[in-house]
Amino acid sequence: MRHRRMGNSGCAVSELCLGTMTFGAETDEAGSHEQLDLFVEAGGTLVDTADVYSAGTSEEIIGRWLADRPRDVTDRVVLATKGRFPMGAGPNDSGLSTRHLTRALDASLGRLGVDAVDLYQVHAFDPHTPLEETLRTLDGFVQAGKIHYYGLSNFTGWQLTKAVHTARALGLREPVTLQPQYSLIVREIEWEVVPAALDAGMGLLPWSPLGGGWLSGKYTRDQRPTGDTRLGEDPGRGMEAWDRRGSERTWRIIDAVERVAQDRGVSMAEVALAWVTNRPAVTSTILGARTTEQLAANLKAAGLVLSAGEQAVLDEASDLAATDYPYGELGLEQRSRDLAGG
Repeated sequence: MRHRRMGNSGCAVSELCLGTMTFGAETDEAGSHEQLDLFVEAGGTLVDTADVYSAGTSEEIIGRWLADRPRDVTDRVVLATKGRFPMGAGPNDSGLSTRHLTRALDASLGRLGVDAVDLYQVHAFDPHTPLEETLRTLDGFVQAGKIHYYGLSNFTGWQLTKAVHTARALGLREPVTLQPQYSLIVREIEWEVVPAALDAGMGLLPWSPLGGGWLSGKYTRDQRPTGDTRLGEDPGRGMEAWDRRGSERTWRIIDAVERVAQDRGVSMAEVALAWVTNRPAVTSTILGARTTEQLAANLKAAGLVLSAGEQAVLDEASDLAATDYPYGELGLEQRSRDLAGG
């Protein structure tokens, strides 16, 4: 398992991250602890959770694992959690206000059984809270020793840039990471978010790198999903819904991933994960698995580097076909110049 700096910080993390949204929901406590054991044994260090994952149960499961394992094992873990979404029904039970984030972080620390987390992420932008208030709060958490670094999640390019420059203007610590959705299927962040992250020196922690399971090869073009899969149980599930995501472009991408995987003698999941992990600005790719077997299969992607030819095949198949302006060919011409003149 290779390690990389966590954005513009001095903290090193594994190139693959264990996502724990399934803990307490699709994965019971015994299975969750098995995943944590396997991940650390494989050289993984970054473990990501959130207060809203199973209404706090994910954090509690991780907390009991941390308490049960020897210190030489748990000391390897770089622990990340998030706050922002509702944990109650009241008007102040969500958002990025000082009041909510303070209570949310304290509750997370209690469930995890730790004095501090390494990375605390605001789970999404909050249009109702002044950004200055949120950033001062996060800086205060660092000063108080409750967190070591902070990051953002699901921010757009302008929101990310505003956060970075507001922090600089106020003399506050800056965010070190951004957690966006990113996969061969979802590449829109390359238009604004990735350039903004590169400009700020922030590292990306992509979630859903397998496109909600679509890139693992579990679905076929001519058969609607059934059985023990996420879409088999709920074909209308969110962004990855069968009728929403099952476009001709998606099937073209799946075909390309399958060809590369067959030529390499690896799984489709390994190819899709390797593509994301080696994209510009990416620090660590988040793996989410129901079972230990799924996690073990995905961990095989560690260290896999695609050739330039393989990347080109995947890039072409997943090209978003941006219109001329502002992200297409004519738009790009507006943002470049020939240093030789003319």
